[in-house]
This record gives sequence, C-alpha cells and structure tokens, in this order.
Amino acid sequence: MKYAEDDYSRGLSMPRSRGAVSGLLLVILGAWGALIPFVGPHFNFAYTPDHDWAWSTARGWLEVLPGAATVVGGLLLIFAGNRVAAMLGGWVAVLAGAWFVVGGEVAPLLGIGSAGDPVAATERKRAVLEVSYFSGLGALITFVAGVALARTAVRLARDVAPLAPAEAAAVDPDQGVLPYREAGYEPAQVSSGALTKPRAAQEAEPKRGWRRQRGAAAGGNAAYLRWPHPQQ
Repeated sequence: MKYAEDDYSRGLSMPRSRGAVSGLLLVILGAWGALIPFVGPHFNFAYTPDHDWAWSTARGWLEVLPGAATVVGGLLLIFAGNRVAAMLGGWVAVLAGAWFVVGGEVAPLLGIGSAGDPVAATERKRAVLEVSYFSGLGALITFVAGVALARTAVRLARDVAPLAPAEAAAVDPDQGVLPYREAGYEPAQVSSGALTKPRAAQEAEPKRGWRRQRGAAAGGNAAYLRWPHPQQ
C-alpha cells in the first residue's frame, strides 16, 4: 500500500508556477469587476447611479460577489501546490465568470434588482460598457479559468520525480513500474546449478550412445558415398 499511496500523493502534487500566470490574470480581472462600478463614475464610465462609491444590493450580487470570487480563485491558483486546490480555484473562477454573463438576465427572477442603466450617449459606448462590466468580462474570466483547469488537470513528464539509481535498477523493463514488495522482502537465492545452459554449449557436447555409433558409421561410409567410388 505504501507504493500506491506514494504514487497517489505524487500525482496530486504540481509546481506552483503551473497556475501562477492564469491566477494573476484572474486576480486582475476579478478586481476590475468588483471595483469598476465604484470608481467608473469618476471617469464617466459607469452605470446608474453614476456617482463614486454608490452601493446597492444589485451591485453587490451582480458585480462585487463574482469579482471577489474570481480574485479568490486566482489566489488559489497562484499559491496552490497540489491539483485539488488549483482545480478548486479554477472552478470557482469559471462559475464567477458565468455569473457575470448571465447574472443580469436572471436577477429579476431572483428578486435581486437591476445593476442600472449604462450612462452613454451613443450605442457604441453602451456596447463597450456592457462588454466591460458584464458579458465580455465574464467570458474572458471563464476562458482564462478554463485554460488554468486544463493545465492543472494533466500530469506532465516533468511532474514525475526521477528514480534513484537503486530504484531504477528495480524497475520492470516490460511494464516500467516498480513491483510491489512487502516489508522485509528479500529476493530468493538461485543456485548456479539450476540455471539452464546455453543452446550452443549443449550442442557442443559429444554425442552418446547409439547417436555416437551412428555418427561414426556415417563418417566411415562417407568415402564410399563419394563419386567415383574409391574402388574404381
């Protein structure tokens, strides 16, 4: 069981650099989604109410909550040293990104309210606000989190620790894995007499019994079988 437990623990471990870049991107995107409703009015880039640090229940559910969840998922990816924590962070970010996309549509059904109307004089700016605050931001978060999940789910060759010389000598060449051994296992001693002799050595031994006599008779008649016969 020790061999199985060691292999299982090694399979869950991974270098922290595997999800660092994706986690950092998710932290930035989550911070944007959670803070832009409050600082956006300062740059004339906001939804109503368009004044700084205006709080509402709808903003808390539709923007602050998924943004904070994305930040938590990104931090898990950055600091995770095993696949379980990294994949948990990835799935949290995926769900947060999906909520950014569909939250505004289902909010009236849940009684959450509305995040407001985009403060824009043109349709182009309205589209930019929608993409930057909700749909585009959520799609980007989901994409980055999906890439992080794909990277953390697989086990690369560099994740496998190299075998020590003593362990490498015990590897089965046919299967490439260490055989299971109980504690105190010692290989059986085989005597030299039990080893099978090579085929060449067996054929080199002199023939015995009737085979030897038959071989001698064949050698004596070899001269007679040649043509022309020696008597002629």
